[in-house]
Amino acid sequence: MTNADTSTEREPVEAAQIFGARIELARLFAQALSDHGEERGLIGPLERPRLWTRHILNSAIIGPLFSGRVADVGSGAGLPGVVLAIARPDVEWTLIEPMERRVAWLEEQKSSLGLDNVEVVRARAEEWKPGAVMDAVTARAVSALRTLIPLTAPLVRDGGELVLLKGASAPAEIDAAAKQIKKFRLSEVRVEVVGEDVLPEPSRVIRARVRA
Repeated sequence: MTNADTSTEREPVEAAQIFGARIELARLFAQALSDHGEERGLIGPLERPRLWTRHILNSAIIGPLFSGRVADVGSGAGLPGVVLAIARPDVEWTLIEPMERRVAWLEEQKSSLGLDNVEVVRARAEEWKPGAVMDAVTARAVSALRTLIPLTAPLVRDGGELVLLKGASAPAEIDAAAKQIKKFRLSEVRVEVVGEDVLPEPSRVIRARVRA
């Protein structure tokens, strides 16, 4: 019985298309995550062979959905926040993360990659003080939608959006979150598949409009 291959995935050809002139920054982030992600508890031991396709490109492909000021709740390793900040330097990103060691990682990446469009905030989403000021909020691999809505919707301005990365169970999550959708006055709640014409494994997001 042989051990599973845990070498880092080679950069897919689609990466340069998605990141354009920012591809070198994406490569630096991918290398840093490959070199230090497991030892720092940011990614699991089986993630390196799919680092680009499952994590980096899965995050980057949704970049065109954002504008203005956006928060990434539970940013962790910087997926999707750091990746999106690389892909969309014209958008202001606030990375909200409660764990000190992950905040340290995010600050390091902000500095080493020169991401002047990033602010890192050590807090839980429910501790967010400024109120409903974001044009959009995103999150990835944080929790089920019914739990995520109360954490993210209060950060979004009237008319802003939730854009939450999800898997194949997204439609079922919407059904299970009916009470929270009503309570937090969400509308236009739907699943969108992003990148079907670009990636072999496109991304799914739940999008919803937030009303005050």
